[in-house]
Amino acid sequence: MSGDHTNRPVHGTAAGDAYVALPPTAVDATASGPTRLIVAWPGFDPPRTASALATAIPMTGVPVWRVYLDLPGHSPGGLGSGAILETESIEAYGAALENAVRRLPDALAQIRRDLDVPDGPVGLAGFSAGAAAALLAVAHGAVPVSTAALVAPVVAPARAARAVEKRSGSERAWSERAVALADRLDLGALAADIAGRDVPVLLVGGAKDRVVPAREITALRDELRRHGGQAESTTFRMGHALAAEPGTEPRPPITEAVRVDGVLTDWFRDRLATLTPAAAEAAQAAPAGGPAEANGDTQPMERRHGSWSSGAGNVPDARTGAGLGHGL
Repeated sequence: MSGDHTNRPVHGTAAGDAYVALPPTAVDATASGPTRLIVAWPGFDPPRTASALATAIPMTGVPVWRVYLDLPGHSPGGLGSGAILETESIEAYGAALENAVRRLPDALAQIRRDLDVPDGPVGLAGFSAGAAAALLAVAHGAVPVSTAALVAPVVAPARAARAVEKRSGSERAWSERAVALADRLDLGALAADIAGRDVPVLLVGGAKDRVVPAREITALRDELRRHGGQAESTTFRMGHALAAEPGTEPRPPITEAVRVDGVLTDWFRDRLATLTPAAAEAAQAAPAGGPAEANGDTQPMERRHGSWSSGAGNVPDARTGAGLGHGL
């Protein structure tokens, strides 16, 4: 473990996987409950590592630790979604997700010791495969979770493979074991289990995403609601990746990542934080925004001054730091 516990990132290893922890440096809000950290996983597409995801989506305005944890068994070169047609790739994907969930309790225990953070529920976040891992963790009750925000979760590996087949003109050659694994990781089939955990969930999709089409995001939201879950969704005009290739090293965030960072920051601030008196007074004096719910069926949604409004983009918030990269 390296770094200090004031205002610099902490680098360490937990349950065999590397992590980057960003300290709570927000000046306009404080943690309002027992949740003192968020765990976020990267994907198999850019950003592919904990450090790359921490730079892309730092959630600086959230006044709790944000811990970015590598998926188990990730390789430096990553594994793009186009490789999903290979049996070895889907098995590697499944192993990464299931091992991430299995290791989470031990990883959390070690991270809490490293950061001197007390026990309590956590927030979960993730991108692509990492988002799917977070939803699996909720479904299996791996650890107590207070809320979750997921960006482009791979809802159904089998459907993702079919989309790749259509684009590439190739056919998958999955073994029976790979087929069974993909079925086991279908989040739609786990909707009742996820909803039953009573965890507020935000799903973020991309209108131009060819790996996880926006309709799959809204369909999962509707399925969670059908089972009594607390689920919202929003859609941006973006593709799947949240970083440029190769997506393994920290780089200045791309526009899509800045927008997503703002939405995730607001989601977690609403549920885990309380504004300082001065910030609360400023928020009350600000102009009112648009509708109170971010459903994102057809338009991107932005959060500004405490309310949701439609828009095509998001800008960094100088007050909270939302949307700004964090030097690692």
